[in-house]
Amino acid sequence: MIGKVVAGRYRLEARLGEGGMGIVYRARHVLIERVVALKLIRPDLRGETHLRAWMLREARAANRVDHAHIIDIHDIGETEEGELYLVMEYLVGTPLSAELARGPMPIARGVDILEQMCAALARAHDLGVVHRDLKSDNILLTQRGGRKDFVKILDFGLAAIARDPRLAPKGAVFGTPEYMSPEQARGEEAAAQSDLYALGVLFFEMLTGQLPFRANDRDTLLEMQRTQPPPRPRGIRPDAHPQGESICLRLLEKDIRKRYRDAHHLQEELKALQRSLPSQAWDAEAGDGVPAPPPPPPPQSAGVTEWASRAALFSRMVSRAYPGANSPPEVTNALMQAWDLAARANRLEGEVASYTRKLEAQERRGRALRAEIGRKVEELAHEESRVLREAAADGEDVEKVRGELMQAERAAVAARQFADGAIRQGAYDPSVFERAGAAAATAQAKREQLGRYEQKKNMREATARDLRRQIEELRAQLARYAEALEEDLAQSREKVAARTREGLAFEKAFGDVSNTLLGHLRTKPECRDLVTELLSAPSTPEGDSKNSALKPMPPAK
Repeated sequence: MIGKVVAGRYRLEARLGEGGMGIVYRARHVLIERVVALKLIRPDLRGETHLRAWMLREARAANRVDHAHIIDIHDIGETEEGELYLVMEYLVGTPLSAELARGPMPIARGVDILEQMCAALARAHDLGVVHRDLKSDNILLTQRGGRKDFVKILDFGLAAIARDPRLAPKGAVFGTPEYMSPEQARGEEAAAQSDLYALGVLFFEMLTGQLPFRANDRDTLLEMQRTQPPPRPRGIRPDAHPQGESICLRLLEKDIRKRYRDAHHLQEELKALQRSLPSQAWDAEAGDGVPAPPPPPPPQSAGVTEWASRAALFSRMVSRAYPGANSPPEVTNALMQAWDLAARANRLEGEVASYTRKLEAQERRGRALRAEIGRKVEELAHEESRVLREAAADGEDVEKVRGELMQAERAAVAARQFADGAIRQGAYDPSVFERAGAAAATAQAKREQLGRYEQKKNMREATARDLRRQIEELRAQLARYAEALEEDLAQSREKVAARTREGLAFEKAFGDVSNTLLGHLRTKPECRDLVTELLSAPSTPEGDSKNSALKPMPPAK
């Protein structure tokens, strides 16, 4: 596959790795110097229509979230052969799995990494996206803006924007067993708290250097995830941070209701833990984190600007080999074509650059609007999370006061009955009536207190409902905008693709005429130095990199 041009514009340069559904390559736009990561669906899965649908959702899910700690998706489409591809930002870094293989992390470093993942998931969950397959291999640590350990979450391939029974059979178990939540292990639908459980597994690894559950076979591991309580991190490493252990164990609760309410709740806890740690414990900018990644390699072939230089070299060769301007017609025609192709390709490159700039401007506007809506949703969801937690606390107060009211009412009834009995017996004891009045007053006070608590709880729940309404309106707005933007981007991408395919045709034609000219001139002694100069150039046109006529060879004898 190396050297193949995908979708008429992305040349595959190197294989980077393979995931559950696709093979990832480093690729480069053939005329615009943009280096990207390109995922092609695995060859053995091309006929699996539900997996193709998942890959489409991967792009849409990640694009809709648009968060700094989630990998950017630039393009999506199908090749002429019907292969589905995703074009993502090119990242160089270290998988979290490689860092965890070195052993436990300092608590401050682990919390810093976890907080970044939590921030990304908070945005994703706010927009209805659940990752479903968080694991250490899907977390890349890179460097950005001088900050080490800058987190990027990869592969939303199993993300679920909405339940779609066409994409998977009911009860199917998807994910990685070591990181799978109990509800996923039972075949239930993954929820936002399922991602939080996976964060708990990752945090456990950071604290202890090992997984909470380990087994030799998948079924045993799934059963452990469903039923077995996790070990305490400090039972494995006595020096593990106590508050870190508390957060970790809460994330690993089997009962989904006992975990954190949402990622916003968890993020508040993590930030509080960060503030409590010594400032010198970990410096994200100067710590022992991931080193700065090397820049992507330069292009392995010359650009269109070199074509004119090559045409000029061919002109000098022809002048030397045929000084009387009596070159054979095929040589004359080939030289004219070389000059014509160089000029046309240069103009075409300008057009492609113009279209690409417009496309990139559309993408920037789209990212900016998605990010703006995402931030608004995040702010509202954070406030909703706080209000709901307060409403839940009010609910506990309501239940407590309701119980106290029931006791007070029973005491008031008993006191009243005792007082009525005293009246019937003709006994008059002021203290009896005072106790009955006090019991009645206590019951009334509890009723009023219950009313206040219920009103407070109802007001908070009403506020939460209003916040949820605003969130849903923004999400609907984002969905409408995303669909419209995708249509516009698809049209712009097709314009770029059409011009780029034209450029590839020029490239092949330039290679053909180069072969024709070299076939006539390479054996001419007077052209030997110019042939050597041509063949020692950075490379020949990309379309002919495998053509032996253009590869360096010893001077002709």
